[in-house]
Amino acid sequence: MKKVIIVGAVGGGATAAGQLRFYDKEMSITVYDRDSTMSYAACGTPYVIGEVIEDETSILMADPEQFQQKRNIDVKLEHEVVEILRPEKKIRVRNLKTGDEFHDSYDALILSPGGSAIMPDIEGLQKSHLFTLRSYGDMQAIHSYIQSEKPSHCVVSGAGFIGLEMAENLKHLGLEVDIVHKSSAILSILDEDLSQLLHAELEKNGVQVHTETVIEKIDDRNVHLSNGKSLETDFVIMSIGLKPNTELAETAGLSIGETGGIRTNDFMQTDDESIYAIGDASENFDFITGDPKRVPLAWPAHRQAFLVAQHITGNPIAKKGLLGTSALKVFSLDAAMTGLTETAIKEKGLTAKTVSHTGNSNAGYYPDHEKLTLKVHYNPETRQILGAQCVGGKGVDKRIDVIATAIYGGLTVDDLQALELCYAPPFSSPKDPVNMIGYKAFD
Repeated sequence: MKKVIIVGAVGGGATAAGQLRFYDKEMSITVYDRDSTMSYAACGTPYVIGEVIEDETSILMADPEQFQQKRNIDVKLEHEVVEILRPEKKIRVRNLKTGDEFHDSYDALILSPGGSAIMPDIEGLQKSHLFTLRSYGDMQAIHSYIQSEKPSHCVVSGAGFIGLEMAENLKHLGLEVDIVHKSSAILSILDEDLSQLLHAELEKNGVQVHTETVIEKIDDRNVHLSNGKSLETDFVIMSIGLKPNTELAETAGLSIGETGGIRTNDFMQTDDESIYAIGDASENFDFITGDPKRVPLAWPAHRQAFLVAQHITGNPIAKKGLLGTSALKVFSLDAAMTGLTETAIKEKGLTAKTVSHTGNSNAGYYPDHEKLTLKVHYNPETRQILGAQCVGGKGVDKRIDVIATAIYGGLTVDDLQALELCYAPPFSSPKDPVNMIGYKAFD
């Protein structure tokens, strides 16, 4: 009987365990995680803090008892895997509650350790009310602090997904919010002209955005910025990025790629064919360019879990690269993107043209319609779609999903005009914005 050990019990790890059991009813499966909760919807945590999701337990997808009773999978929480003994195919595990250590053996080992919030070296950081949001416990700590201390103001450092979602949810609770961001434009995975739409939406809703600056010092209730300004606040949420948790893999001599993730092959195997890496800590490759790419999002983790389960159970399926398709909500605007941005295209020296379309989400005469802007980059010679982005009031995710599918299927920008997309006044127009991009690009 094959024995599989999984390190990490959140998105990728829990999904891999479930997939393995689905395809092999007899396999021995053990999951270790150093946290006290497992299989929670991390993407929902800002909305629990903002009380948009009223029941925090609703984002808990499973617990160890359920995994044991329904799937015969052994999950050990508050257990940290501290060493991989590759020659013996064993791991050393520490029980974090008792301090006891023991060894466990494996035929296959899946690493899904996730990532940790990056913490800059800032004077006064340890003395301030400072939080990060990378775990269920982090979510509970922020929510508890807001409920007990009744703060009126927060500084959010970083304007990526977590920073923007937290800003909106804190405003939903009635707090005043300042965002501090190092770059000149927020949400760097968007082209700057579209990120400016989100910037304006934030300020329209009372969020003050400070770009091209960082926190240099925190002194009691004062946050001092590198541009000379000071902000008075009750607490700070640090969301400047994520560092993949690769220490265990590094100590075991596994290769770390140029993106900082654990290097993997087409089947998510590391240098050691019996050890796999998935999720935020794994390095993959870009679907468009083939270059190394790391995408710390839920969809890649779940897909990689499926690929690993297939490989271990004897049905190898090669991965096809990642586009980084993603979306977020910022007050009344939605934003979505897939593939390469203008910045990435320039950095890689690719030949590209861009076509944009601003129009209605659905028929303009129908009362429930809103504006959206769709932007697509493509190779003018091969007509290959390189990337797309959309910002608007509604229907944004639908358009990017269509284009992500087109890229995956090898369609050209000209093919977009021929796509027979569903139409009725509440949903679209006879020529959908995706069709309009194809018509505008045609020459």
